[in-house]
Amino acid sequence: MKKKLKILCAIQSLQVGGMERVMSQLINEFSKKPDVELHLLLYGISREVFYTIPKNVKIHQPSFVFNNKFRVYFTIKTLFFIRKTVKKLSPETILNFGEYWNNFFLLAVIGLRFPVFISDRCQPNKSLGRFHDLLRKFLYPKSTGVIAQTEMAKSIFLKLYKHNNIKVIGNPINLMPKEDDKPRKNIVLIVGRLIKTKHHKELINLFVKINKPNWELHIIGGNALNQTNFESLNALVKNLNAENTVKLLGSKAEIFKYYHQSKIFAFTSSSEGFPNVIGEAMSAGLPVIAFDCIAGPSEMIKHHENGSLVEVRNFTEFQKELAAYMDSEMLIRKRGDKAKKTIQEFNASKIADKYFHFITNI
Repeated sequence: MKKKLKILCAIQSLQVGGMERVMSQLINEFSKKPDVELHLLLYGISREVFYTIPKNVKIHQPSFVFNNKFRVYFTIKTLFFIRKTVKKLSPETILNFGEYWNNFFLLAVIGLRFPVFISDRCQPNKSLGRFHDLLRKFLYPKSTGVIAQTEMAKSIFLKLYKHNNIKVIGNPINLMPKEDDKPRKNIVLIVGRLIKTKHHKELINLFVKINKPNWELHIIGGNALNQTNFESLNALVKNLNAENTVKLLGSKAEIFKYYHQSKIFAFTSSSEGFPNVIGEAMSAGLPVIAFDCIAGPSEMIKHHENGSLVEVRNFTEFQKELAAYMDSEMLIRKRGDKAKKTIQEFNASKIADKYFHFITNI
């Protein structure tokens, strides 16, 4: 009998988030391969699993609860847990996600001779603080390979880490299930965690200023990073007397129906690595207006072809672009159709195959 290829995917948790969603998609695609034995290691503080994991994937996580009162002790204990688990499983290859967590994982397995591939998921030139930046410069070159989400990210990583095995692979995009030809509603949609860098507050303000009758703004996402923005955004909506036009819907597990009932996707994030939600919106036939972050949106959006790119934090220009779409059904339809066609290259199976060949071609 042919020996199965043992792969270990490692991440701090599978809670709601773009990085976590990508890892869950890759796991689902890898699990379909008949000659693969797939393991998932969850080693963060919460180890939450929000996304569905196939039954043939073996999940490993610490048996102890991380107590923040004794942070140093439990951090060291987690490092030893990772090291012990990796040695016990003895995988042929390992894939780890997360900028801070790449340092943590590489530190845990330092000196072990297992191939470790890492993927940095945030804005590529973002500083994680002096200590973590120094750790990255020391630890990243010790990995077997680095996955960059964009060409811009690769060029930055080459300068920072001097690694000779960096591969550019975009994110797998959940291509939205085909819906019946139900009429779309006058809805502007945004999907993302309610954190300050997503600028939901500014989006609400500019949407209210546009003041187009019969249009609504729907916001999908929950609190994250210890920020309580749901409450403050809710208060803002009430202060603007916009309860009838601005809807805070919270986190949603199945969001495809929200894409299909909307007409425009507005994405006001100012810091991204590779935003999955842009690709999902495009696959549902929505034109996307997004800030032209240093990396991410421009990999998918071609300005005034399948959407719009706006200078980062230029909310006045963002408002003009959004108003132009809300005024023109033809513009929505034309650029939305183009978006649906161009995003096909990022379908999950194609991207997962690129990951698979990179991390197994050792």
